[in-house]
Amino acid sequence: MYLKKLKIDGKSKINIFKFQYGPWAIVAGASEGLGAAFAESLAYRGLNLVLLARRKEKLMALSEKLSKEYGVEIIVYALDLGDIQKLREFYRGLNKEIGLLVYNAAFAPIGSFEDRTEEDLLKIIDVNIKAPLIMVKKASEKMILQKKGGIILMSSLSGYQGSPKISTYAASKAFNTILAEGLWKELKENNIDVLSCISGAVRTPGYQQAQGGNEAPGILDASSVVESTLNSLGRGPTIVPGALNKIFSFILTRIVPVKIAIGIMYKKTKELS
Repeated sequence: MYLKKLKIDGKSKINIFKFQYGPWAIVAGASEGLGAAFAESLAYRGLNLVLLARRKEKLMALSEKLSKEYGVEIIVYALDLGDIQKLREFYRGLNKEIGLLVYNAAFAPIGSFEDRTEEDLLKIIDVNIKAPLIMVKKASEKMILQKKGGIILMSSLSGYQGSPKISTYAASKAFNTILAEGLWKELKENNIDVLSCISGAVRTPGYQQAQGGNEAPGILDASSVVESTLNSLGRGPTIVPGALNKIFSFILTRIVPVKIAIGIMYKKTKELS
């Protein structure tokens, strides 16, 4: 977009962002961590919000805080995104003009493949692949008619190569990255920006619990990841937030053989619990 390339002041940038990606944004997986950070940053930019997650009490608390602070309209839906039928019902009842979809929800059980149940493995597919695929399809249909919009899919450095102890989760993140890359080009002609955020470690409640309080090198605050992502929307198909993560990404994908890359990732994932 020509307008987004102009050197303009912060207020004008916010107005253009709201025009291109408003008036409503959906944030899936919005109860805490990255999802809540996305919701706040979008509310600051003046977008009304549809917030989705399983825990209604957290959504309500976030909604009250953001609507009071930023004066935007917020709707919350308590929804298990692994329930594909309920997700379709949600879309049938949705009557808002959605200009931006952020799919942040993820199911990431940790442990060896042999110890994971079939139910767990299939839920990864439902939450991490089926649900974003359906939401992108539904959202993009309306955006094509509007001739504007944006789609953000949260991915992971673990999706670059096999990642022991989170193998199925990593494979699902690879799906989201490749999907975003293809749609970035395909939907561009309809003025729809698609972006995959390929994130490293993020300081969220879920990650800190899995790490047992330890922090990985290059870990970022959720707000930093969100701002890097939103500022990159419309500039290319992928973003890797954080300088150290960019270096790590380059090494994994361009320098070392895949066998070594898997070994490097195993050193980072073997202590997860």
